[in-house]
Amino acid sequence: MIVGQFTCRAFAYALLKKPWGIPDMARPSSDLAAFREIFSRAKNIAIITGAGVSAESGVPTFRGAGGYWRKWQAQELATPEAFSRNPSRVWEFYHYRREVMLTKEPNPAHLAVAQCEERLGRQGREVTVITQNIDELHRRAGSKNILEIHGSLFKTRCMTCGHEAANHKSPICTALEGKGAPDPNTDDARIPVQHLPRCEQTDCHGLLRPAVVWFGETLDSDILTCAEKVLDSCDLCLVVGTSSVVYPAAMFAPQVAARGVPVAEFNMEDTPATMRFQFHFQGPCGSTLPPALAPHDAEQN
Repeated sequence: MIVGQFTCRAFAYALLKKPWGIPDMARPSSDLAAFREIFSRAKNIAIITGAGVSAESGVPTFRGAGGYWRKWQAQELATPEAFSRNPSRVWEFYHYRREVMLTKEPNPAHLAVAQCEERLGRQGREVTVITQNIDELHRRAGSKNILEIHGSLFKTRCMTCGHEAANHKSPICTALEGKGAPDPNTDDARIPVQHLPRCEQTDCHGLLRPAVVWFGETLDSDILTCAEKVLDSCDLCLVVGTSSVVYPAAMFAPQVAARGVPVAEFNMEDTPATMRFQFHFQGPCGSTLPPALAPHDAEQN
């Protein structure tokens, strides 16, 4: 069971000098032909994706050096406390992110995953994307079997009635039009709370918030249960563009590998989990993933 271990183990694992307490193994293989043979036989494939996939589409990550919106880093704005103190500022930040995302397109890695899912689906095989990303680029690329464990920029949740819904309006409300500039010299818009995005459910009109998982919040238990089922049943796992340091997602692939299932990592560099995996393909995901997921000679179309 994977989900049942998240809360009690994540902190302890993060402190281990050798991640997950497993002795180091041989350097993972970069033999694409060997990976492709395993891929050709896999019936249930789990693909775990992180920010590295979307970075190739020009999506800002707001992490690391220079990862600021105005003078704040994401972890200062993406909290329930920040929203309670200043919902206008937080909505400016998310409005900016939504508007930026509407200018971005899925890259070859997103498209390769979507095409693989569609093609293998016709063969009675299953591909499931478990993504930490909130940008919906997998969905826009055509993937359908997606678990968004951190939510979506394009969904909202009512603070009053709890109703959650897709919302792709641009701008999301009139008061936010033209707001959200990231320049550090930009003043807060100080939008009155009654003019921020509001619930459209009958007799509600409560304040909406982005339906994303903020720092200090727990992940959706239903989504985690679905992820657990996928990871428990997969016979091949790909880890694509993730640093393998954000929990609980950092635990997914190592635990799959621990039960003997082949895991292939596609990333620009090694991660703390690299030595746990059978394969590691270094480089931009948009270059390494398409040939890995292309039709295999053994496939029956």
